[in-house]
Amino acid sequence: MSEPAWYLLIHQIPAKPLYLRAKIRKRLASMGAVALKDAVYVMPARKPLLPRLQEIAEEARSGGADAYILLASFVDAGTREALIDAFRGQRTADYEALAQDVRAWTAELKRRSHVAPPEGAFRARLARTNKRLSAIREIDFFDSPARGEAEATLAAFESQLRPEPAAAPAARHHQLVGRTWVTRRGIQVDRIASAWFIRRFLDAKARLRFIDPGVDEVQPEEIRFDMVDGEFTHEGDRCTFETLVLRTGIKDPALTRLAEVVHDMDIKDGKFGHPETSGVQQLLLGMLMANHDDEARLDRGFALFDDLYQSFRGRLRSPPPGSAVDGPSGKARPLKGGRT
Repeated sequence: MSEPAWYLLIHQIPAKPLYLRAKIRKRLASMGAVALKDAVYVMPARKPLLPRLQEIAEEARSGGADAYILLASFVDAGTREALIDAFRGQRTADYEALAQDVRAWTAELKRRSHVAPPEGAFRARLARTNKRLSAIREIDFFDSPARGEAEATLAAFESQLRPEPAAAPAARHHQLVGRTWVTRRGIQVDRIASAWFIRRFLDAKARLRFIDPGVDEVQPEEIRFDMVDGEFTHEGDRCTFETLVLRTGIKDPALTRLAEVVHDMDIKDGKFGHPETSGVQQLLLGMLMANHDDEARLDRGFALFDDLYQSFRGRLRSPPPGSAVDGPSGKARPLKGGRT
């Protein structure tokens, strides 16, 4: 008999709660498990995989199921080869589906070659697909032959995208002080974060005005943000908040992390995938639902983003007090007084 080479997870899940069986099946599929039967899953016996299997088993037990993990070998040598083929087959299907999507995007890109293509949208797809490819590689335990073609197809698609446009020249801070900043009514994550940045980093006394585009007029001296043709708005695949941080030239790891969280909440492309994003999004959603007035959203949003920024400063290396980030006093600028 050969040495044990496989982990088996065997479970017996009750009829209720209804979601538990589907949830366990989905988690096992995400880590690349192959189903021998409805309630028996197999994984190669690699030590890094065991803690994840144990977590899934514990989750099943917490829902009232029975779950067991075994270390096993198979007497029939042909069974091992059949299992390896099954693992390769699943990953081959994953790679082929990815390559098919990318080929469709490549064809779309070619069809639009006579007009300016939506580079931001294509780059968002590229970012998502790179993450998808990495996830498939992670569970490609037996080197599917389809991997090379998928990687080559994605690389070819990326090579056809134009280089990312250079950022516009950094805005001079003194030109942004004492101005009125205008944006659309019904502010949500990107506009709240952008307003927070304006008050927090550029001008603590900046006046904010909310308008209905096409109805209300914008005065020549006012600065538009997160609006069509605005001075600060989406550029490429960047949200307005990212554009403000980039073009004002403020270097701060905590601010960069915050901008990445805002990007994923606003653009919804999963480009950065920070673990805290979903929690922040849930808090923000509750705040938006509870506050329909833009002024109230500013007050609550400013407090949320200020606390989040400080939490990032606590674990990331940020500029020392007295820098441009904190102002001459080295203290956080006040965030209240968000009235227009």
